[in-house]
Amino acid sequence: MRIAIIKLSAMGDIIHAMVALQYIKHFNKDIEIDWFVEKAFKGVLENNPDINNIIDINLKQIKREKLSIFSQIKKIKSYKKNKYDLVIDAQGLIKSAIVSKLLAKNIAGFSKESTREGMASYFYNKKVEIAYDENAIKRNVKVISNALDFEISEKDILDKKAFLYYENEESVIYEYLSKEKKNIIFVIGASWESKKYSKEQFVKLINLFDDNCLIVWGNEIEKESALYIASHTKAKVLPKITLNSLKALISKSELLIGNDTGPTHIAWALNIPSITLFGNTPGYRNTYLTKINKIIESESIVNPLKLDKNDFSISDISEVDIFILVKKLLANV
Repeated sequence: MRIAIIKLSAMGDIIHAMVALQYIKHFNKDIEIDWFVEKAFKGVLENNPDINNIIDINLKQIKREKLSIFSQIKKIKSYKKNKYDLVIDAQGLIKSAIVSKLLAKNIAGFSKESTREGMASYFYNKKVEIAYDENAIKRNVKVISNALDFEISEKDILDKKAFLYYENEESVIYEYLSKEKKNIIFVIGASWESKKYSKEQFVKLINLFDDNCLIVWGNEIEKESALYIASHTKAKVLPKITLNSLKALISKSELLIGNDTGPTHIAWALNIPSITLFGNTPGYRNTYLTKINKIIESESIVNPLKLDKNDFSISDISEVDIFILVKKLLANV
């Protein structure tokens, strides 16, 4: 049996869906899995032994170059020759549904009531029902496993093996990792300003530590904030590294603290202790709580169907509360 999973973006969403891979192989060790993903996020999937082929496409390019839609459609249609027995649209958007339709006739995805772009469901033969405001990891697991007629339990998810992999990481990361002190990674970026704990608050937080504090960044704005934090603390700013090296770095750390963004979710996927900070996004929906993966939320009442980008309540989270939770987690590391 050969299947295609369509989960194009973003990093955190892809990670949430990837947890299902190890259970697919338990269900059917002979199944072949191809994964279609936006080119920018291909690195998250690389080196995973449960994926046979990673196929990157570049739909985001269409926003900049309208005519590129024809080359992208041609590329996607070229994979129809793979004769997929089933395509699973784990994204639930109209664009991902169209990608699915270009690949095969037998398609599974979310029901109309279960996704934000309900029209996407008209492209599917098999429709999986689960509340849109349900935990994102449960949603991804259910749409993939139900499409294949088996179940993944909550215990399975809690007992998961780490499922992000790396090879030939950049040696520079080892210049920053300490053998004497605990390594704590700080993820200071996010897609919106209102999802970010401020650089001033990160300074206050990091100054409470006597550990090896490392700051990672993904763009020039984040780099500027990272350098500001480092100039007011003993934290070190890493150079720009690849996704492959970021996975390696996080896997060798003792703890990660970050905003609700893709790199923060890497820690959960690698079974590394983490604390995720939530203001205007729903913590209960975007993470899977474990003994080592915790969240701290502001007091905002968040509607996942209508996120408020003007809600900066993440700034209400006390650095002292974060530090107290850190001490509890590190006591067992």
